[in-house]
Amino acid sequence: MILCIAAGWCGGCFGEPPQQLKIGYMWMKPSKIRVSLLDVPADNDGLAGAQLAIDDNATTGQFLNQGFNLVDREVSKGEDPTEAVKELADEGVGMIVTSLDAERLLAVANAAMAHGQLILNAVAIDERLRAEDCRGNVIHVAPSRTMLSDGLTQYLTWKNWKRWLLVVGSHDNDKLFADALRQSAAKFGAKIVDEREFKDTGGARRTDSGIVEVQRQMPLLTQGAPEHDVVVTADESEVFAAYLPFRTFVPRPVVGSAGLVPGTWNAAFDQWGAVQLQNRFIIKFHRPMSALDMQVWTAVRMVGEASVRAGSADVAKLVDYIKSPEFSVAAFKGQKLTLRDWDMQLRQPILLFDGRNTVSVSPQHGYLHQYSSLDTLGTDRPSSKCKLN
Repeated sequence: MILCIAAGWCGGCFGEPPQQLKIGYMWMKPSKIRVSLLDVPADNDGLAGAQLAIDDNATTGQFLNQGFNLVDREVSKGEDPTEAVKELADEGVGMIVTSLDAERLLAVANAAMAHGQLILNAVAIDERLRAEDCRGNVIHVAPSRTMLSDGLTQYLTWKNWKRWLLVVGSHDNDKLFADALRQSAAKFGAKIVDEREFKDTGGARRTDSGIVEVQRQMPLLTQGAPEHDVVVTADESEVFAAYLPFRTFVPRPVVGSAGLVPGTWNAAFDQWGAVQLQNRFIIKFHRPMSALDMQVWTAVRMVGEASVRAGSADVAKLVDYIKSPEFSVAAFKGQKLTLRDWDMQLRQPILLFDGRNTVSVSPQHGYLHQYSSLDTLGTDRPSSKCKLN
Protein backbone atom coordinates (compact mmCIF):
# COMPACT_ATOMS: atom_id res chain seq x y z
CA MET A 1 0.00 0.00 0.00
CA ILE A 2 2.87 2.38 0.83
CA LEU A 3 4.32 1.85 -2.63
CA CYS A 4 0.96 2.53 -4.23
CA ILE A 5 0.46 5.80 -2.36
CA ALA A 6 4.01 6.93 -3.07
CA ALA A 7 3.51 6.29 -6.77
CA GLY A 8 0.34 8.38 -6.71
CA TRP A 9 -2.03 5.75 -8.05
CA CYS A 10 -3.67 4.28 -5.01
CA GLY A 11 -7.07 3.99 -6.71
CA GLY A 12 -6.77 0.20 -6.90
CA CYS A 13 -4.84 -0.33 -3.68
CA PHE A 14 -7.92 -0.88 -1.55
CA GLY A 15 -9.62 -3.37 -3.79
CA GLU A 16 -12.05 -1.05 -5.57
CA PRO A 17 -13.10 -2.39 -8.96
CA PRO A 18 -11.83 -0.21 -11.82
CA GLN A 19 -14.17 2.25 -13.50
CA GLN A 20 -15.07 0.63 -16.82
CA LEU A 21 -15.68 2.71 -19.93
CA LYS A 22 -17.06 1.05 -23.06
CA ILE A 23 -16.13 2.64 -26.39
CA GLY A 24 -18.10 1.62 -29.46
CA TYR A 25 -16.72 1.30 -32.97
CA MET A 26 -19.13 1.10 -35.92
CA TRP A 27 -17.47 0.27 -39.21
CA MET A 28 -17.97 -1.11 -42.68
CA LYS A 29 -15.59 -3.55 -44.32
CA PRO A 30 -13.35 -1.51 -46.65
CA SER A 31 -13.62 -1.95 -50.39
CA LYS A 32 -10.80 -3.96 -51.93
CA ILE A 33 -11.04 -2.13 -55.27
CA ARG A 34 -7.80 -0.18 -55.76
CA VAL A 35 -5.73 0.80 -58.78
CA SER A 36 -2.57 -0.60 -57.18
CA LEU A 37 -2.40 -3.95 -55.43
CA LEU A 38 -0.10 -2.25 -52.91
CA ASP A 39 -3.01 -0.07 -51.76
CA VAL A 40 -5.55 -2.81 -51.07
CA PRO A 41 -6.61 -2.27 -47.43
CA ALA A 42 -6.39 -4.95 -44.75
CA ASP A 43 -9.60 -6.54 -43.48
CA ASN A 44 -9.01 -4.90 -40.09
CA ASP A 45 -8.19 -1.45 -41.50
CA GLY A 46 -9.42 0.99 -38.86
CA LEU A 47 -10.36 -1.71 -36.37
CA ALA A 48 -6.67 -2.34 -35.68
CA GLY A 49 -6.21 1.34 -34.84
CA ALA A 50 -9.07 1.13 -32.34
CA GLN A 51 -7.59 -1.97 -30.70
CA LEU A 52 -4.16 -0.37 -30.31
CA ALA A 53 -5.74 2.77 -28.82
CA ILE A 54 -7.61 0.65 -26.28
CA ASP A 55 -4.26 -0.81 -25.22
CA ASP A 56 -2.81 2.70 -24.91
CA ASN A 57 -5.83 3.92 -22.93
CA ALA A 58 -5.47 0.97 -20.57
CA THR A 59 -1.77 1.70 -20.01
CA THR A 60 -2.62 5.19 -18.76
CA GLY A 61 -5.89 4.26 -17.11
CA GLN A 62 -4.41 1.59 -14.84
CA PHE A 63 -2.76 4.28 -12.74
CA LEU A 64 -6.18 5.83 -12.08
CA ASN A 65 -8.03 2.54 -11.70
CA GLN A 66 -9.78 2.94 -15.06
CA GLY A 67 -10.51 0.21 -17.59
CA PHE A 68 -11.48 0.47 -21.26
CA ASN A 69 -13.38 -1.97 -23.44
CA LEU A 70 -13.94 -1.86 -27.19
CA VAL A 71 -17.36 -2.92 -28.50
CA ASP A 72 -17.23 -3.09 -32.28
CA ARG A 73 -20.15 -3.46 -34.66
CA GLU A 74 -19.64 -4.15 -38.34
CA VAL A 75 -22.37 -2.60 -40.49
CA SER A 76 -23.17 -4.38 -43.74
CA LYS A 77 -23.98 -2.46 -46.92
CA GLY A 78 -27.74 -3.00 -46.75
CA GLU A 79 -28.08 -2.78 -42.98
CA ASP A 80 -29.81 0.03 -41.08
CA PRO A 81 -27.01 1.42 -38.84
CA THR A 82 -29.47 2.88 -36.34
CA GLU A 83 -30.22 -0.60 -35.03
CA ALA A 84 -26.57 -0.91 -33.97
CA VAL A 85 -26.83 2.45 -32.18
CA LYS A 86 -29.64 1.12 -29.99
CA GLU A 87 -27.78 -2.13 -29.36
CA LEU A 88 -24.71 -0.21 -28.23
CA ALA A 89 -26.84 2.02 -25.99
CA ASP A 90 -28.39 -1.08 -24.40
CA GLU A 91 -24.86 -2.31 -23.66
CA GLY A 92 -23.99 0.95 -21.94
CA VAL A 93 -21.89 2.44 -24.74
CA GLY A 94 -22.07 6.24 -24.71
CA MET A 95 -19.12 7.06 -26.99
CA ILE A 96 -19.12 5.67 -30.54
CA VAL A 97 -16.34 6.00 -33.11
CA THR A 98 -17.59 5.56 -36.68
CA SER A 99 -16.02 4.66 -40.00
CA LEU A 100 -19.14 5.33 -42.07
CA ASP A 101 -20.04 7.46 -45.08
CA ALA A 102 -21.89 10.76 -44.70
CA GLU A 103 -25.44 9.42 -45.07
CA ARG A 104 -24.96 6.60 -42.57
CA LEU A 105 -23.13 8.93 -40.19
CA LEU A 106 -26.06 11.36 -40.16
CA ALA A 107 -28.51 8.53 -39.50
CA VAL A 108 -26.35 7.29 -36.63
CA ALA A 109 -25.95 10.80 -35.19
CA ASN A 110 -29.70 11.45 -35.25
CA ALA A 111 -30.44 8.11 -33.58
CA ALA A 112 -27.71 8.66 -30.98
CA MET A 113 -29.28 11.91 -29.78
CA ALA A 114 -32.10 9.96 -28.14
CA HIS A 115 -29.57 7.99 -26.08
CA GLY A 116 -27.22 10.86 -25.21
CA GLN A 117 -24.36 9.27 -27.15
CA LEU A 118 -21.37 11.11 -28.61
CA ILE A 119 -20.23 10.20 -32.14
CA LEU A 120 -16.60 10.57 -33.23
CA ASN A 121 -16.42 10.60 -37.04
CA ALA A 122 -13.19 8.95 -38.16
CA VAL A 123 -13.68 8.76 -41.93
CA ALA A 124 -16.32 11.04 -43.53
CA ILE A 125 -14.62 14.14 -45.00
CA ASP A 126 -17.75 15.78 -46.45
CA GLU A 127 -17.91 19.53 -45.89
CA ARG A 128 -21.66 19.52 -45.33
CA LEU A 129 -21.21 17.50 -42.13
CA ARG A 130 -19.35 20.51 -40.75
CA ALA A 131 -21.77 23.03 -42.27
CA GLU A 132 -25.52 22.79 -42.91
CA ASP A 133 -25.67 19.16 -41.72
CA CYS A 134 -23.53 19.57 -38.60
CA ARG A 135 -24.69 17.96 -35.37
CA GLY A 136 -23.87 18.90 -31.80
CA ASN A 137 -23.23 15.26 -30.87
CA VAL A 138 -20.68 14.63 -33.66
CA ILE A 139 -16.95 15.34 -33.37
CA HIS A 140 -14.97 15.16 -36.60
CA VAL A 141 -11.62 13.45 -36.20
CA ALA A 142 -11.28 12.96 -39.94
CA PRO A 143 -10.24 16.17 -41.72
CA SER A 144 -12.62 17.87 -44.13
CA ARG A 145 -11.98 17.91 -47.85
CA THR A 146 -11.16 21.61 -47.56
CA MET A 147 -8.51 20.90 -44.93
CA LEU A 148 -6.90 18.40 -47.29
CA SER A 149 -7.07 20.71 -50.30
CA ASP A 150 -5.81 23.69 -48.26
CA GLY A 151 -2.87 21.67 -46.98
CA LEU A 152 -1.91 20.71 -50.52
CA THR A 153 -2.46 24.18 -51.94
CA GLN A 154 -0.33 25.87 -49.30
CA TYR A 155 2.60 23.71 -50.37
CA LEU A 156 2.00 24.29 -54.09
CA THR A 157 1.86 28.03 -53.44
CA TRP A 158 5.05 27.87 -51.39
CA LYS A 159 6.70 26.11 -54.35
CA ASN A 160 5.27 28.81 -56.65
CA TRP A 161 3.40 26.14 -58.63
CA LYS A 162 0.39 28.36 -59.07
CA ARG A 163 -0.79 27.45 -62.58
CA TRP A 164 -2.95 24.34 -62.40
CA LEU A 165 -4.37 21.91 -64.91
CA LEU A 166 -7.30 20.43 -62.96
CA VAL A 167 -8.43 16.95 -64.02
CA VAL A 168 -11.68 15.77 -62.42
CA GLY A 169 -13.36 12.36 -62.33
CA SER A 170 -17.01 11.86 -63.20
CA HIS A 171 -18.23 10.57 -59.82
CA ASP A 172 -19.96 12.75 -57.21
CA ASN A 173 -17.14 12.58 -54.64
CA ASP A 174 -14.61 13.51 -57.33
CA LYS A 175 -16.62 16.65 -58.03
CA LEU A 176 -16.81 17.50 -54.33
CA PHE A 177 -13.02 17.28 -54.05
CA ALA A 178 -12.71 19.42 -57.17
CA ASP A 179 -14.94 22.04 -55.52
CA ALA A 180 -12.64 22.05 -52.49
CA LEU A 181 -9.58 22.42 -54.73
CA ARG A 182 -11.15 25.37 -56.57
CA GLN A 183 -11.94 27.01 -53.25
CA SER A 184 -8.36 26.49 -52.03
CA ALA A 185 -6.94 27.87 -55.28
CA ALA A 186 -8.96 31.06 -54.84
CA LYS A 187 -8.03 31.27 -51.15
CA PHE A 188 -4.26 31.00 -51.66
CA GLY A 189 -3.82 32.67 -55.04
CA ALA A 190 -3.43 29.75 -57.45
CA LYS A 191 -4.93 29.86 -60.96
CA ILE A 192 -6.70 27.00 -62.70
CA VAL A 193 -5.70 27.50 -66.34
CA ASP A 194 -7.81 24.63 -67.67
CA GLU A 195 -10.07 21.80 -66.52
CA ARG A 196 -10.48 18.34 -67.98
CA GLU A 197 -12.93 15.57 -67.07
CA PHE A 198 -12.14 11.88 -67.06
CA LYS A 199 -15.36 9.97 -67.64
CA ASP A 200 -15.47 6.58 -66.01
CA THR A 201 -16.83 4.19 -68.62
CA GLY A 202 -15.94 1.06 -66.67
CA GLY A 203 -13.67 -1.69 -67.85
CA ALA A 204 -10.59 -3.19 -66.24
CA ARG A 205 -7.01 -2.12 -66.79
CA ARG A 206 -5.53 -5.20 -65.14
CA THR A 207 -5.38 -6.99 -68.46
CA ASP A 208 -2.58 -7.94 -70.82
CA SER A 209 -3.27 -4.81 -72.90
CA GLY A 210 -3.99 -2.53 -69.91
CA ILE A 211 -0.61 -0.77 -69.77
CA VAL A 212 -0.69 -0.08 -73.50
CA GLU A 213 -4.17 1.43 -73.19
CA VAL A 214 -3.15 3.65 -70.27
CA GLN A 215 -0.01 4.87 -72.05
CA ARG A 216 -2.16 6.08 -74.92
CA GLN A 217 -5.06 7.42 -72.86
CA MET A 218 -3.31 9.54 -70.23
CA PRO A 219 -1.26 11.72 -72.61
CA LEU A 220 -4.41 12.47 -74.62
CA LEU A 221 -6.18 13.52 -71.42
CA THR A 222 -3.58 16.23 -70.78
CA GLN A 223 -2.65 17.16 -74.35
CA GLY A 224 -3.14 20.72 -75.58
CA ALA A 225 -3.55 22.32 -72.17
CA PRO A 226 -2.36 25.90 -71.59
CA GLU A 227 1.03 26.30 -69.91
CA HIS A 228 0.79 24.89 -66.40
CA ASP A 229 3.08 24.09 -63.48
CA VAL A 230 1.28 21.08 -62.07
CA VAL A 231 -1.51 18.60 -62.84
CA VAL A 232 -4.01 18.59 -59.98
CA THR A 233 -6.33 15.57 -59.83
CA ALA A 234 -9.69 15.03 -58.14
CA ASP A 235 -10.29 11.28 -58.23
CA GLU A 236 -11.59 10.00 -54.90
CA SER A 237 -13.12 7.06 -56.76
CA GLU A 238 -9.60 5.92 -57.72
CA VAL A 239 -10.30 5.48 -61.40
CA PHE A 240 -7.61 7.39 -63.31
CA ALA A 241 -5.33 9.62 -61.20
CA ALA A 242 -2.83 6.92 -60.23
CA TYR A 243 -2.13 6.34 -63.94
CA LEU A 244 -1.16 9.97 -64.62
CA PRO A 245 2.35 10.28 -63.08
CA PHE A 246 5.00 9.88 -65.81
CA ARG A 247 2.28 9.70 -68.47
CA THR A 248 1.24 13.35 -68.86
CA PHE A 249 1.67 14.92 -72.31
CA VAL A 250 4.24 17.38 -70.99
CA PRO A 251 6.43 16.50 -67.99
CA ARG A 252 4.67 17.98 -64.98
CA PRO A 253 4.20 16.88 -61.34
CA VAL A 254 0.90 15.20 -60.49
CA VAL A 255 -0.77 16.01 -57.16
CA GLY A 256 -4.12 15.63 -55.41
CA SER A 257 -5.53 12.11 -55.66
CA ALA A 258 -2.19 10.72 -56.90
CA GLY A 259 1.47 11.68 -56.96
CA LEU A 260 1.69 14.07 -54.02
CA VAL A 261 -1.34 13.27 -51.85
CA PRO A 262 -2.62 15.10 -48.74
CA GLY A 263 -3.59 12.97 -45.76
CA THR A 264 -3.42 12.48 -42.01
CA TRP A 265 -0.86 9.65 -41.82
CA ASN A 266 1.34 7.35 -43.86
CA ALA A 267 3.53 4.35 -43.21
CA ALA A 268 6.72 6.36 -43.81
CA PHE A 269 5.97 9.17 -41.35
CA ASP A 270 8.73 9.22 -38.73
CA GLN A 271 8.76 12.66 -37.08
CA TRP A 272 7.83 13.71 -33.52
CA GLY A 273 8.09 10.20 -32.09
CA ALA A 274 5.86 8.64 -34.75
CA VAL A 275 8.32 5.76 -35.21
CA GLN A 276 7.46 4.54 -31.72
CA LEU A 277 3.76 4.31 -32.63
CA GLN A 278 4.50 2.82 -36.04
CA ASN A 279 6.69 0.12 -34.50
CA ARG A 280 4.15 -0.82 -31.83
CA PHE A 281 1.48 -1.13 -34.50
CA ILE A 282 3.65 -3.34 -36.73
CA ILE A 283 4.58 -5.62 -33.82
CA LYS A 284 0.92 -6.09 -32.91
CA PHE A 285 -0.64 -6.39 -36.38
CA HIS A 286 2.26 -7.31 -38.72
CA ARG A 287 1.48 -4.56 -41.23
CA PRO A 288 1.98 -0.78 -41.54
CA MET A 289 -0.42 1.65 -39.91
CA SER A 290 -2.82 3.25 -42.40
CA ALA A 291 -4.39 6.72 -42.29
CA LEU A 292 -7.71 5.15 -41.27
CA ASP A 293 -6.01 3.24 -38.47
CA MET A 294 -4.53 6.50 -37.24
CA GLN A 295 -7.80 8.42 -37.41
CA VAL A 296 -9.62 5.73 -35.44
CA TRP A 297 -6.70 5.49 -33.00
CA THR A 298 -6.91 9.25 -32.43
CA ALA A 299 -10.67 9.11 -31.82
CA VAL A 300 -10.38 6.32 -29.24
CA ARG A 301 -7.43 8.09 -27.60
CA MET A 302 -9.51 11.27 -27.33
CA VAL A 303 -11.99 9.37 -25.19
CA GLY A 304 -9.19 7.87 -23.08
CA GLU A 305 -7.49 11.23 -22.64
CA ALA A 306 -10.76 12.86 -21.56
CA SER A 307 -11.44 10.07 -19.07
CA VAL A 308 -8.01 10.44 -17.49
CA ARG A 309 -8.11 14.24 -17.37
CA ALA A 310 -11.69 14.42 -16.08
CA GLY A 311 -11.08 11.53 -13.68
CA SER A 312 -14.41 10.00 -14.61
CA ALA A 313 -16.10 7.41 -16.80
CA ASP A 314 -19.38 9.37 -16.84
CA VAL A 315 -20.28 10.04 -20.48
CA ALA A 316 -21.84 13.46 -19.85
CA LYS A 317 -18.72 14.66 -18.02
CA LEU A 318 -16.46 13.32 -20.77
CA VAL A 319 -18.48 15.06 -23.49
CA ASP A 320 -18.31 18.34 -21.58
CA TYR A 321 -14.55 17.99 -21.14
CA ILE A 322 -13.85 17.09 -24.78
CA LYS A 323 -15.83 20.16 -25.89
CA SER A 324 -14.08 22.44 -23.38
CA PRO A 325 -11.14 24.75 -24.23
CA GLU A 326 -8.94 22.70 -21.87
CA PHE A 327 -9.10 19.56 -24.03
CA SER A 328 -6.23 18.45 -26.26
CA VAL A 329 -4.80 15.17 -27.47
CA ALA A 330 -1.26 14.23 -28.49
CA ALA A 331 -1.09 12.38 -31.81
CA PHE A 332 2.57 12.41 -32.92
CA LYS A 333 2.01 15.48 -35.14
CA GLY A 334 4.41 17.92 -33.46
CA GLN A 335 1.71 19.76 -31.51
CA LYS A 336 -1.36 18.99 -29.46
CA LEU A 337 -4.62 18.69 -31.39
CA THR A 338 -7.60 20.70 -30.21
CA LEU A 339 -11.25 21.06 -31.16
CA ARG A 340 -12.90 23.90 -33.09
CA ASP A 341 -15.94 24.95 -31.10
CA TRP A 342 -17.85 26.25 -34.12
CA ASP A 343 -18.11 22.96 -36.03
CA MET A 344 -16.56 20.28 -33.76
CA GLN A 345 -13.65 19.68 -36.17
CA LEU A 346 -10.35 18.43 -34.74
CA ARG A 347 -7.51 20.75 -35.71
CA GLN A 348 -4.60 18.81 -37.19
CA PRO A 349 -1.65 19.12 -39.56
CA ILE A 350 -1.95 17.66 -43.06
CA LEU A 351 0.86 15.41 -44.33
CA LEU A 352 1.87 15.41 -48.00
CA PHE A 353 2.98 11.95 -49.11
CA ASP A 354 4.52 10.87 -52.42
CA GLY A 355 3.99 7.12 -51.94
CA ARG A 356 7.37 6.60 -50.33
CA ASN A 357 8.25 9.65 -48.21
CA THR A 358 6.54 12.45 -46.33
CA VAL A 359 7.42 15.41 -48.55
CA SER A 360 6.07 18.16 -46.29
CA VAL A 361 3.63 18.98 -43.50
CA SER A 362 1.05 21.78 -43.67
CA PRO A 363 0.32 24.41 -42.48
CA GLN A 364 3.37 25.76 -44.27
CA HIS A 365 5.71 28.27 -42.68
CA GLY A 366 4.45 31.80 -43.04
CA TYR A 367 0.72 31.05 -43.01
CA LEU A 368 -0.36 32.90 -39.90
CA HIS A 369 -3.59 33.03 -37.93
CA GLN A 370 -4.64 35.08 -34.91
CA TYR A 371 -5.53 31.95 -32.92
CA SER A 372 -3.84 28.88 -34.46
CA SER A 373 -1.98 28.32 -37.71
CA LEU A 374 -3.97 25.08 -37.97
CA ASP A 375 -7.03 27.23 -38.61
CA THR A 376 -5.52 28.24 -41.96
CA LEU A 377 -6.59 24.73 -43.01
CA GLY A 378 -10.31 24.31 -43.65
CA THR A 379 -13.27 26.47 -42.72
CA ASP A 380 -12.51 29.21 -40.21
CA ARG A 381 -15.06 30.59 -37.76
CA PRO A 382 -16.18 33.62 -39.85
CA SER A 383 -16.94 31.38 -42.86
CA SER A 384 -18.67 28.56 -40.99
CA LYS A 385 -22.26 27.67 -41.88
CA CYS A 386 -22.60 25.29 -38.93
CA LYS A 387 -25.34 25.92 -36.39
CA LEU A 388 -24.82 23.32 -33.67
CA ASN A 389 -27.86 21.82 -32.02
